[in-house]
Amino acid sequence: MNDNRLKPNYEIKRKPEANLRNYYTILLQTGLILALLILTALARMDLTSSETEVIMVMEQEEVEMEEIIQTQQQETVPPPPRPPVPVAVPNTEIIEDVYINIDAELDFGGMLDLPPPPPQQEEDEEPEDGFFILVEQMPELIGGLESLQRQVRYPERALRANIQGRVFVQFIVNERGEVENPVVVRGIGGGCDEEAIRVVSQARFVPGMQRGRPVRVQYNLPVVFMIRS
Repeated sequence: MNDNRLKPNYEIKRKPEANLRNYYTILLQTGLILALLILTALARMDLTSSETEVIMVMEQEEVEMEEIIQTQQQETVPPPPRPPVPVAVPNTEIIEDVYINIDAELDFGGMLDLPPPPPQQEEDEEPEDGFFILVEQMPELIGGLESLQRQVRYPERALRANIQGRVFVQFIVNERGEVENPVVVRGIGGGCDEEAIRVVSQARFVPGMQRGRPVRVQYNLPVVFMIRS
């Protein structure tokens, strides 16, 4: 009993000011208000601190394009020259007769027709060179081309070398129809030139006639050599 008396008796009492729960609502509202104020201040700072971009639009001057019409310069054609005035000149020149050389072709690949008789010549006298080139009736080959063809022998050298072409022979048909002075004007070689001379030398013609008499006539004969496959 004595011990209980000696111990002090303490009683714990809480003051209502020390209870924080009474201030919870006030603190929460105050915090929200402070947070809103801070957010609003931050938003205003961002808007004021951001640089404002200014887009400047410059007015462009309108340039008018004027269409240039191209003009075409017309060329002036000079007038044609005046024809010369004919001047009478006394005719003192003597026009000589022109003799035309007519070639008769001997084609061993086929028959050829002889040219028609030439027109009548006014020249009656024999030329200085001793033969005519063109007469009233040209010489005609006796027997035709077939008889001459049977006499042709193709040279072996030309056959081996496959030489083909024409040999041009020029000669004189005398008053008796014989061949005189055969000459190769253009040959092909390979023995064809010599064979053409040999065949032409054996040919006989009806002599050419001038004013009803036989005359010497120059005659050209292209001899054709062709290898038949």
